[in-house]
Amino acid sequence: MADTNTQTLVAGLDIGSAKTTAVIAEVVGELRAPEIRILGVGQSRTTGLRKGVVSDIEETTRSIKKALTDAERMAGAQVPSVFVGIAGEHVQATTSQGIVAVNGSEIIKSDVDRAHEVARAQVIPQDRELLHAIPQEYTVDRNKGIRDPIGMIGTRLETEMYLVTIGASPSMNLRKAVERAGYTIKEMVLEPLASALAVLTDDEKELGVALIEMGAGTTDVAVFHEGKIRHLATVNFGGNNVTSDIVHGLGVTQADAERLKEKYGCVYESMVPPDEVIQLPSTVAQGDRRIPRELLAHIMHQRTDEIYDLVQREIERAGYIGKLSAGIVCTGGAAAQPGTVELATDVFGIGARVGSPIDRVGGLSDSVDAPRFSTVVGLAHYAAHRVMIESPAGRGRMSMGAPNVDKLAQRVKTWLQDFF
Repeated sequence: MADTNTQTLVAGLDIGSAKTTAVIAEVVGELRAPEIRILGVGQSRTTGLRKGVVSDIEETTRSIKKALTDAERMAGAQVPSVFVGIAGEHVQATTSQGIVAVNGSEIIKSDVDRAHEVARAQVIPQDRELLHAIPQEYTVDRNKGIRDPIGMIGTRLETEMYLVTIGASPSMNLRKAVERAGYTIKEMVLEPLASALAVLTDDEKELGVALIEMGAGTTDVAVFHEGKIRHLATVNFGGNNVTSDIVHGLGVTQADAERLKEKYGCVYESMVPPDEVIQLPSTVAQGDRRIPRELLAHIMHQRTDEIYDLVQREIERAGYIGKLSAGIVCTGGAAAQPGTVELATDVFGIGARVGSPIDRVGGLSDSVDAPRFSTVVGLAHYAAHRVMIESPAGRGRMSMGAPNVDKLAQRVKTWLQDFF
């Protein structure tokens, strides 16, 4: 690996409530559709994060260092900076309008930039910071629903922008933990948006789709319609709540509950044969214990069903019930459980699938072919787009055979800033 060009290496870091995952990848492919080759993957147990917020900087630092060191060892290369995912209840999103006058001739990029600046000029409280500013659509004079106004004629340009803000304190503590581990943060990206890059197709986002990312501490929801992000929400329950129910329901330890969930778990009760029996871990006082596997499935079904009900309320609150023609895509660690598709189809009443990051991924792709890697692979995809524009290699590719290099560069750069 000594001949790998470090300028084409990117690193994604997903610090979850249960596990911290790092991916190192090489950027390959074309400017408009770069691909990644997975070179290294590292994982470590997280003990310093609670529901997306750092609760112990030292423990979080240890988790980050181990995951990235393992990934670097596998890749045979070191990375100085990382793209980091962030999520949690502190995330908020609002819609903002930006209106500017144009001179009645052809709308140019500077006009669009002015509209963006007006829309971004919201007063952000001191305890919050702006993470993403994502244009939804444009209006030229009275013509609504325009996706790209450049080149059109008009006197009034309006943009509708989706502003995503995060808590300043959670952000600062996350940065501090990453820096203590010996790395710098290249950029923070909202985790459900990163996951969407890895598992959703353009057709799904166009038709209308809800991405449900069920992590250990929380469940993130992202609704897409007509190609753009329309709603973000966090449900304060996740896989740890399912595990906790197993602990109390079956009288086992946390570690044993996790093992039972992984080995025998199913979130759709009717899929489990009623005559199947499993052996429970037990103490001397408890004696030999066997239960119907159906009981374990019942516990998992009930809690997951409750979480999906809360997600359904979020989709309804956003006004997208009946508008999700592409259905539901479940991802995150908990989505790997048998019965996920069946339960989601039952609860939401529309088609569902489990999303894994397999498209546009080469190299050690089998190492990340599971729903729990969606966020970290999505971060690598996001980073790949950045590298193709910002690195000398990316600018060199862009200039080859392109008659309007500067215009292309500006257009693609704008798209990269707003590609959610």
